[in-house]
Amino acid sequence: MTNPSTGNGSALEWFKSSYSTNEGPECVEVAFAPETIHVRDSKRTQGPQLAFSAQQWTDFVSYAADH
Repeated sequence: MTNPSTGNGSALEWFKSSYSTNEGPECVEVAFAPETIHVRDSKRTQGPQLAFSAQQWTDFVSYAADH
């Protein structure tokens, strides 16, 4: 993940996926907290977020890498 996001006032430091562009529909940001990993749509920063435990995130990334 690259490109820290700014300007939303969140206590989390968000990183936009290097695969995301300002023009494209695939816009995902991730933030890492001590106990959880958060995911949101970078075009809707005030919208809903997903939160994963470290094990859930590891399982998801492993699954996504295989598909």
